[in-house]
This record gives sequence, C-alpha cells and structure tokens, in this order.
Amino acid sequence: MTRCAWARTPLGIAYHDREWGVPVHDDRVLFEFLTLEGAQAGLSWETILKKREAYREAFAGFDPEVVAKLKPAHVARLQKDPGIVRNALKIRSTVSNAKAFLAVQRECGSFDAYVWSVVGGTPRVNRWKSPRLIPARTVQSDTLSRDLLRRGFKFVGPTICYAFMQAVGMVNDHTIDCFRYREVM
Repeated sequence: MTRCAWARTPLGIAYHDREWGVPVHDDRVLFEFLTLEGAQAGLSWETILKKREAYREAFAGFDPEVVAKLKPAHVARLQKDPGIVRNALKIRSTVSNAKAFLAVQRECGSFDAYVWSVVGGTPRVNRWKSPRLIPARTVQSDTLSRDLLRRGFKFVGPTICYAFMQAVGMVNDHTIDCFRYREVM
C-alpha cells in the first residue's frame, strides 16, 4: 500500500490514514487543528501528535468558550505541564485565539463557514506526483493568514495556515499515488 512519504511512524501512519486531508466542518475540531498547528511551529508534527491527548485535557477538549476564559494562573500552570509544548507565547496565544475564534463565530455564524470560504466551500484537489512539489504556502494560505492576523489570531503565518488547510481537508495534498488520494476527494 502506497501512502504519502511523510507518514513513516505508527502514530504518523494512523493520523495519515484516518484524519489528514479529510474535510472537517466541526468548529471544535477546527479550533483543535488551528491550535495544534500553531503549537507545532518549530517542532515536528510527530511531537504534537504525541502530545495531542494532553492538549485536549489542558484545553478543555478544545472548547473555545472555556479556553477563552482561562485565567493567567491556569496559563501559568500549563507552562509547567510536560504533556504540552510549554512555550508561554504559544499557550497564551491559544487563549487569545479562542477569543478571536468566538468573535469569528459571532460574525460569520461559524468558524467553519468563515474558514472554508477561503477555498470556495469545497476542497482544492491537487495532483502532486512527488512530495517535493507540494508548496509550503499558497495564495489562499497567505490570504487566510493575513485575515486571521488582522482579527487578532497568533501563530497563524502562511505556512501554519497551509498545514492547517491540509490537515482539515481544505486542500487534498495526498500525492496521486497515495491510497488516500481518491478516498478524501
């Protein structure tokens, strides 16, 4: 069975085979991936996958309403939690991003409606023959990044936004020889 070259470890393979590139329309899951992609900046995705359950515990199952109300004392405790990335800026950004996320929900009806508008509501299906051809960012991720930053989000640069778009199926970047390519179309 051929799969994308980056999926090499048991954890990475399971993530690739079940989640990566599958269109997501659940706001809480979108908040989870936005948070995890921001936490991943400068680290491997494998590191984040290993810490995913601890993130779910630390951030109330990624309920943005709860996360937006976290107090500085709770944030300080999270900085000592070895289960998550203990970067103070990343932890604080999760709280501020939750507030911005709620504002987008109020304005647009859902974060799903907002974020999927970047790709016209349907996944962009690419036809990459090699992982070397897959870009780190696109015009759409640049647009999303600029708008999220304008709305007060942090850790949402164009590369992070493109990784987010790939993860939640806004783009299908499975290589064409990968067995998942056609499954997520």
